[in-house]
Amino acid sequence: MSDVPLSWKRLLMFFIPLGLSASLVTLSHVIINRTLASAASPETVIASYALAGSLLAITERPSTLLRQTCSALVRDKLSFRALTFVTYVFLVCVMLIGVLIVYTPIGRGIFGLVFGVDRQLLPSVLAVYGVLMFVSVFSVIRNIYQGIIITHNRTKWLTIGMIIRLAGMYLLSLYFVNIHGVTSGIVGAVIFLAGMVIEAAVSFFEGRNIARRLPAKKEGHSVETRGDVFRFYKPLLYSALVAMFIGPALNIMLGRTDGVALAISSFAVAASLMQLMLSFFMYIHQIVLNYYRIDPVLVRKFSLAIGFIPAVLVASIAYTPLGYWVFGQVMNVEGRLLEESLRTLQAFILYPLVMPWLDYGNGLILLDGQTKVMFRSQLANAGCTIAVLFLLVALVPHWNGMVGALAQSLGLLAEAIIIFLVVRRMGREPRMNKSA
Repeated sequence: MSDVPLSWKRLLMFFIPLGLSASLVTLSHVIINRTLASAASPETVIASYALAGSLLAITERPSTLLRQTCSALVRDKLSFRALTFVTYVFLVCVMLIGVLIVYTPIGRGIFGLVFGVDRQLLPSVLAVYGVLMFVSVFSVIRNIYQGIIITHNRTKWLTIGMIIRLAGMYLLSLYFVNIHGVTSGIVGAVIFLAGMVIEAAVSFFEGRNIARRLPAKKEGHSVETRGDVFRFYKPLLYSALVAMFIGPALNIMLGRTDGVALAISSFAVAASLMQLMLSFFMYIHQIVLNYYRIDPVLVRKFSLAIGFIPAVLVASIAYTPLGYWVFGQVMNVEGRLLEESLRTLQAFILYPLVMPWLDYGNGLILLDGQTKVMFRSQLANAGCTIAVLFLLVALVPHWNGMVGALAQSLGLLAEAIIIFLVVRRMGREPRMNKSA
């Protein structure tokens, strides 16, 4: 850390590039949903992509944890080799699961029985997943090299990689919309995979240059073996394993509402727009991790200053006429799907109100090394989400996508309550009238 006193300007200079990078990630999903919305039957096409994508989260989310693991543990070539071995094991497991799902009856059982996918939609969902399963391979490459890039303060390359990725995805989107045509959810899978390949390539070339300059063994660095890496990664993996089942549970229960395809597609469209509004503010935990020990009061003031912005942005679209323009012109959504997507976004308002404070609390938990708490908080999230889903589907199945939005928002609130109960017990939260 620099000896320069912590200031608002310094926090903004650190936070803004991270926020821009995260926002650009979310735009990739907006591009895909906008492309699929141009199909002749957008509800069915978006639903097939969303269902396959929710299963992809089972392998995709743990791979993103490799970025944090790399940033925290890799300081020399020895620790990088240890992380690489763990990565290889992870990739083998991911591809094996993908092959079993696509090419054996296991996939039909998961999507047909567990997800409740209609028999006519089932082949389309499996075909989409057959493409998406390869996303995890390139996601892992991207994440481990981005971890090295972040550690060495070369974060501009995350933004550069995302800009190139989005450009490639947009050009491919124009090809499908104007030349080839959008006939199935496979189009969305191909666009997503192409974007991940591009970003992984940029991260690999920059991260590899940095990795080659690492010392063979850094003096005093304790991470040397595969076991060292796994001991750090395991608590994060357990919490992610719980969290990543929330998405499939949402789609399963949305499949039991009155309008299945409409519910799933409206939820996907509203969630993608909500995440776009929220994405810029998803790195508050990094502010805590990097600067809390320097000036805890200023970090809290900074978090308070930006923490309510996501909810204001979502409300300005969900509850004003601006929503019709955004969904209609920007998202290319029309008719009944537009109305349902707007109602679903209105039901999402609690989510962006809670998320920044949960991210702040998670930063304090990570700073204190209490990662086991995150497993318990994710259990609370999953349990609350699933309970609310069952309740709403039983009582108001005609709410369609709103069922998922309300359940996910209340689940996030339950997670935040657990985190802040622990933070209060830790005594880490500073009072505003205390000096730094």
